[in-house]
Amino acid sequence: LGQGAVTEIERYFLFIGTAAKSVGQLLALNTDSDLDGSLGIPASDLKTQITAARLNGGDRWACLAAPIAADGSWSEALTNAQQKGFSVEAVVITTPVDAGNELSVMHDAAIALNNTFGRRAFVMAASAGITVQQTWAEYLTEQKAITADLAAPRVLVVPQLHGNDLGVLAGRLANAAVSIADSPMRVASGALLGLGTVPVDKEGVPLPSAIRADLDAARFSVSQTYADYPGVFWGDGNMLDAPASDFQVVEYLRLADKAARQVRPLLIRRVGDRRLNNSPNSMAAAISAFMKPLRQMAKSTTFAGEVFPGEIE
Repeated sequence: LGQGAVTEIERYFLFIGTAAKSVGQLLALNTDSDLDGSLGIPASDLKTQITAARLNGGDRWACLAAPIAADGSWSEALTNAQQKGFSVEAVVITTPVDAGNELSVMHDAAIALNNTFGRRAFVMAASAGITVQQTWAEYLTEQKAITADLAAPRVLVVPQLHGNDLGVLAGRLANAAVSIADSPMRVASGALLGLGTVPVDKEGVPLPSAIRADLDAARFSVSQTYADYPGVFWGDGNMLDAPASDFQVVEYLRLADKAARQVRPLLIRRVGDRRLNNSPNSMAAAISAFMKPLRQMAKSTTFAGEVFPGEIE
């Protein structure tokens, strides 16, 4: 009768990046995995981000990794994973981008996943951190040019200011102890773990809060600190969507995608079923059936005496 649970893929991410070992393979990793054995002992971009994600992902963290060569293509790795039947909520591409057209290609790939396989996913991209030849003003100008005039609502871009910011955010979003309806900004989720050293510019000035604020205004997703409050936290998970649109932050898109994934199997079950027609009784029954996942997502839960609101209204 289609009353069973739908397998959830939320919080399961695919990491694509360069590594010293297992190039061309798909690796299932979790909190117990030997990253040196799977990805090689030398430091690599992929291993750095996955290490940070695992540290911030909690005790139920797991991911899929697709190591590629230095001149490898992330799109080929993504296609390979999809053709082998792996469904993921997000694709984390660790190679930094330096132009907006690269982010547009990533957004096109996310749309193609839905068109081809009916799989909804968003992309977490990286941009480079500051170099020793730059001032903060020069770096900000360079970064803002990447996202200027770009509409890519399924892409989130993280400047690698501390070297592993992308992995830290990926782990924070994949932590099963936190609802997907919660913003990564949520302070009660705890401070960031394992974040790299504070960057400085060529004049030795450490990362100013004003630069973080300007990057956030330019729709980058960056870390966040609060005066007289210890710890480093995160800001908004900004999507590259247009002003006044529905999915300007990642938690809104994640909720819409989860609802769609829950309803889709119910729709497929009714293909060719004459009981689904335009009669009033049939329409009422169909609406009630398709609303079931949404009603479940709207229920609040009580844990340790505290009431947590539902994911949606």
